[in-house]
Formats: sequence, C-alpha cells, structure tokens
Amino acid sequence: MKELLIISFPLIISSSIWTIQHFVDRMFISWYSVKALAAVLPASFLNLTTTSIFVGTASFVNTFVAQYYGAETYEKTGEIVWQGLYLALIGGILHFLFIPLTPFMFSIFAHEKEVLSYEVIYFQILCVGAFSVIASSSLSSFFSGRGKTNIVLFVSFLQTTLNLIFDYLLIFGKWIFPEMGIKGAGIATVISGYFSFFVYLLLIFQKKNLMYGIKNFRFNKVLFKNLLKYGVPSGMHFFLDISVWTIFLLIIGKLGVIPLSSSNIAFNINTVAFMPMIGIGTGVSILVGQYIGKGKPEIGEKITYIGFLITFIYMCSIALTYIIFPDFYIKFFRPRVYTGDFEQVRNLTVILLRFVAFYSIFDTMNVIFLSGLRGAGDTKFIMNVFLFATIFIFLIPLYICTFIFNSGIFIGWSIATLYVIVIGFSFFIRFLKGKWKKLKVIETPVLL
Repeated sequence: MKELLIISFPLIISSSIWTIQHFVDRMFISWYSVKALAAVLPASFLNLTTTSIFVGTASFVNTFVAQYYGAETYEKTGEIVWQGLYLALIGGILHFLFIPLTPFMFSIFAHEKEVLSYEVIYFQILCVGAFSVIASSSLSSFFSGRGKTNIVLFVSFLQTTLNLIFDYLLIFGKWIFPEMGIKGAGIATVISGYFSFFVYLLLIFQKKNLMYGIKNFRFNKVLFKNLLKYGVPSGMHFFLDISVWTIFLLIIGKLGVIPLSSSNIAFNINTVAFMPMIGIGTGVSILVGQYIGKGKPEIGEKITYIGFLITFIYMCSIALTYIIFPDFYIKFFRPRVYTGDFEQVRNLTVILLRFVAFYSIFDTMNVIFLSGLRGAGDTKFIMNVFLFATIFIFLIPLYICTFIFNSGIFIGWSIATLYVIVIGFSFFIRFLKGKWKKLKVIETPVLL
C-alpha cells in the first residue's frame, strides 16, 4: 500500500488538477451561456474520440518504460518515448485535416442552430492542439513509467494554472483581451497544452537522463511496430469508450437543450470524483509493469487488489454525497444571470446524479482491474471487451430505445449504467484468472 500510494499520490493530485481545469473551464462557460455549456461537452467528447486512438497508443509508452525500467534495460526507455512522438506527428496532421469537415460532422445530429455553431467552433480549435496532447502523453510516460510521478504533477500544475488564467481572460474579455466566450475557452486549452509539451521537452533533456537513451531520436521500425502492436488495442479501447459517451451525449442532445445541459453537468460532476481514481489506476499500471519486468507478477497482483480496495471505499463515499448533497455540486454551474431554464436543468440533474452514484461504484472495477491488465500488456482482451460492450450493450439498445420506441432520457442513462457494470465485471474476472501474469511486452519484438 505504501509503495502504491507513494507513486499514485502525485498522479491523484495531477488528475484532480486536470479535473479542476475542466470543471472550472465549463463552469465559466455555464456562466457565459447555457447553450454554450450544452455545446462544450459534445465537442470535447468528439475531440477525445478523434484523438483517443493516438493518445491511448502514445500513453502505452508508460507500460514499455515501466517494464524496461523494471528489467533494468534503461537505454530503451528514451528510445520508445520518441516512437510516441512520431505517432503524435501523424495524429496532429490528421486533426488539421478534420477542421474543414467539422460543420458536416456536427450537422448530422441536428442540434439547435446556436448550439451547433458553438460545437463547431470549439471542436475546430481543439483540433489545433491535438499534436501537443498526443506528444505529452508519450513524454510524460518517460517520467511516470519510472515512478517519477512528482514531475507529472509539477507540469500538470503549471498547465492548469495557465489554462485557468487564459480561460478567465478570454471567455469574459478581461484586461487587454476581447470577450470570446466558448472560442476563448478553446484557445486557452490549446495554449496550455503546447506549454505542457515544451516543459516536458525541457525536463527530459536534463543531463541526468542521458543514461536512458533520450538522445536516440532515430525512428526504430521494430520498436514502433511493437508500440503499435500493444498500444493500438489500448488506443482502440480508449476510442470505443470515448465514442460511446460521445454518441450518447449527441443522441441526448436530440431531446433538447435541458436534457443535454443536465447530462453535461452530471458528467462534469462525476469527473471531479472520477479522475483521482484514474490516478490510483495509473499507479497500479506502472507498478504491475515494473514488477512484471522484474519477474515478480505476484507483487503486482497484490498491489492491484490494494488499489481496488482504496478506490472502492473512496467511490462509495463520493456516491453518497451525490445523493445526499446534489446541490453542493450543481450550484457551481448556475448562470450568473438566473433564468427559469436553469431550474429545470437543476431538477433533472439531481435525478441523473443518482444514476452516476450507482454506476460509479462499479466503475472502480473498470478502472483498477483494467489498469492491472494494461500494465501487463493484456490490451487485446481489453479492446475486445469494449468492442462487444459498445455494440451489443450500449449502441444497439440505445438506438432501438431512442429512435424506434422514442424513449426518454432515463432509459438512455439506464443503458449507460448497465454498460459500466458489464465491463467492470469483465475485467475483474479476467484479472482473477491470472493469464496476464505470463505476459511481458518487452519480450515479444516484432520482426522486420
């Protein structure tokens, strides 16, 4: 437990800082306009969807670094990081190509005209920052995979501080800056993302890191293929999971501004509690990877169960507050100028938070046992679970209920809850069987 908490605590704080950044960002937007709030999460989720395969693959550098570090093959850790940078270049270029296609992409879902215009603007700006997000996922893995999570915390703090400052200045038009609303929020996110990327570059080129092969910039075909072999399934599971929630929100948007705004708020409130759990999960993944590299998977198994116990107790406590004190969270999204519409949003959000409270308990299994499997490299199984659950548990039932039977928002949220429960138990059972203990990604090079 001590070892897990030492590595995870900076990641918990880092994840919490990231959550605060997005929470305040959307809180500012809610103060600016309810319709802008309705637009920001679908646009954000669609951007996460398009970047997810690249980010998920690049962040799998973390597992490679952890296993190389555990096996004391230090010179390989820097080299695998640069393969993640080459992947980021590909992802960044593709996202520039998405920009002119954005109006068509959002027009498919027939949202209100003003909401649609906000969605297009926000998504296009986020596409400009795609490269920095993907690249930072790889660069940060150089530190987190070796257990140097304090550095990740340091960079996250600087990034969030910069983002929030520019959020306030650009959304509301303070100091010398014009009032830009949701456009300003997007620009602030991109600025802080590139700032984070350059800070990681400066830190990684310190003299003390030379032993880790950080100057080996060459494109290594074998390593790059190996990263794709294990990282792409990891990126695919991230893509499928994000796609589900993106499609969910876009479909909810067809029910009107009130259901969409309420769903946005419920998701944002859940994110506040959820992201610290991601910090523990990342810590589990790092330690499982390191102990597999050392040939001691049984210690990684114990650490995973300890991580689950911690997150389960934590999440049960948070879930109770969603039910008992919903207005404590909802009040942060109340517009500065009160409108009757927000009272409808508030009443619906109270009910949606009960769904969140229930499924978030099962999400602990999803996060922790998935992280354990990911640290071992069991990414194909993870991808297959998400593929099955996405199609047969979520999308098909959601389509039938919404478009054929014209069911309301509560049926949609019930389907979402079932989806979380199914994938959580799937990863728990897989971990329990122990096949992951025989995996080791650094032992299976890809032949030229």
